[in-house]
Amino acid sequence: MLSEYRIAYKGGEGEIVEKKSRFIATVLPVDQEEEALEFIEKMKKKYWNATHNCYAYVVGDRHEIQRYSDDGEPGGTAGRPMLDVLLGEDIHNVAVVVTRYFGGTLLGTGGLVRAYSSATKAGLASSVIITKIPGFKLRITTDYTGLGKIQYILGERKIPILDTVYTDKVEMQLVIPAVQKEQVTDALIEGTNGKVQFGEAESCYYAEINKEILVL
Repeated sequence: MLSEYRIAYKGGEGEIVEKKSRFIATVLPVDQEEEALEFIEKMKKKYWNATHNCYAYVVGDRHEIQRYSDDGEPGGTAGRPMLDVLLGEDIHNVAVVVTRYFGGTLLGTGGLVRAYSSATKAGLASSVIITKIPGFKLRITTDYTGLGKIQYILGERKIPILDTVYTDKVEMQLVIPAVQKEQVTDALIEGTNGKVQFGEAESCYYAEINKEILVL
């Protein structure tokens, strides 16, 4: 399991205007290169009358696939700066198309680099970017005398509780960060004098979105 890393959970669209040229950035999460290529073709058809449709995408947990295109802009002024933004933000599995409508004024190489970089950042800002954290889903069972101590231990360590079921006993489903697994389980055993039972730990990734926990 890899350490935590960032992905685009939901795509978005951002736009900037530079000397009357419009730069429209469209972002899409992708899991495979084929999805990125289909998305790029879709954007080219949507903005068929644009001056340029430049793109960049990265695929893989370690950015194994990296591609970009200047689509007719001077070499190195569009696609590569867009890719640099994705890598600089350390975002995985994402594709960006920046569509340009020429406004009549040449921007020069430096101006183009800044414009395509800024447009990409605007597109990412309008998207939902999350951090995938490696962890374990774990169900624990205890009696009511141990509940208060368990809640205190989990709260102190900010361990997310996915679900709680109250019957003659209390069952909780937790998500524990991988780096804290042993510490948390040891603390629960010690804090309840062994009055806690553990189910089988299931490895997962999770993220927090709008203060809610999403298991991925």
